Amino acid sequence: FLCGNEQHLQEGRKAQQFLDHCWKQMDNSKKKFERECREAEKAQTTYDRLDNDINATKSEVEKAKAQLYMRTHMADESKNEYAAQLQNFNGEQWKHFNNSIPQIFKNLQGMDERRTVKLGETYRSFAEAERRVIPIVTKCLDGMVSAAKSVDERRDSTIVVESFKSGFEPPGDFPFEDFSQNLSRTGSDGTISNTPKGERELAPVPRSEAKHTISKGKNKLWLFGKKPKVPSLEDFSHLPPEQRRKRLQQKIDELNRELQKETDQRDALNKMKDVYEKNPQMGDPNSLQPKISETSCNIQKLRSEIHKNERCLNYIFLYLFPISPEGSYNDDTSQEHQTPHRTPQHRPAQPAQPNHDPHEFDDEFDDDDPLPVIGHCKRRHQGVLYIIEEDKGDGWTRARKQSGEEGYVPTSYVEITIEKNSKGAVTYI
Repeated sequence: FLCGNEQHLQEGRKAQQFLDHCWKQMDNSKKKFERECREAEKAQTTYDRLDNDINATKSEVEKAKAQLYMRTHMADESKNEYAAQLQNFNGEQWKHFNNSIPQIFKNLQGMDERRTVKLGETYRSFAEAERRVIPIVTKCLDGMVSAAKSVDERRDSTIVVESFKSGFEPPGDFPFEDFSQNLSRTGSDGTISNTPKGERELAPVPRSEAKHTISKGKNKLWLFGKKPKVPSLEDFSHLPPEQRRKRLQQKIDELNRELQKETDQRDALNKMKDVYEKNPQMGDPNSLQPKISETSCNIQKLRSEIHKNERCLNYIFLYLFPISPEGSYNDDTSQEHQTPHRTPQHRPAQPAQPNHDPHEFDDEFDDDDPLPVIGHCKRRHQGVLYIIEEDKGDGWTRARKQSGEEGYVPTSYVEITIEKNSKGAVTYI
């Protein structure tokens, strides 16, 4: 419709331009005729004046007469040309307003009528399609209403909590830092320091270190601040404990499925090899040996990877469920995860080992005098512990709570400061 409309409008512009051209020719011929008539009148006046003048010579009179004749002839020719152009313009104008323009308008009218019919058909088709779709939309709306009524906000919020649960515990109370312990009065004053012996042996935590620890703890609460940017690591150590536990468990399950697949493939190859050995005509048994070796190598790699992830998972259990004084995990929070019992003396260098008797080494810490404190450490979000034995390279540090209970803690989950007055002092970051 747009192309047809533009074509008809272009025809109308061409007809109008032709009519304007005819009018311009007619107007030029009219002006020329008017100009020639004025020149002829001047020539007539000049001739009459010389003809009545007795002083005028005959040659002047003849010259004025010839000029009059020429101007009169030119005026007659201009008159004829003007009459012809006027007649032509009138004819073209009549055809323009009686033939061309009506035909163009008729074409435009017919095109618009066809457009109107097409528009009506479109609206009718739209209404019929809408009528067919309305039941489907109604059914969808009914489903949306039913789904909205079945919303369980407690279940949804529980899913969100489980998805983002970090496993971190709220930070414990900061201990009192007695900076006056070195200002004990001398015996000549008749008084003694009222600071207990155990507290005098502990050096206070420097303010700069305490401030740094607080800032590190704030970064964990990224829900109310800026989320820290940490790289993704293979053992998921960049994640909070609870999220790391879930990811490690998922990875262990995937590795177990791959291990089962490789084991089945190895068993199938061994059976095929036995068949080839009993029936050599079916195939060469030695041709299967490279594939069997490759499968066995894959099984060993998968077992090693599973063992490594299970070890990391047990470390997470030790953090989420700390060791009790009796040497077993403190699983008061949830009974969902059950882990092997261990004693503080038995360091979990092999986390996947079988269970041990929880009272096997109970007499190890029944000394009358507690071991000397060589430093202190801050459990992340759980307060301060006193170090009584450094990490021996297995990832565990022997520590004592402020209540006197002793046990082992993962070195990677505490910030350790060894006292300067202890022998072989080392600072861990």
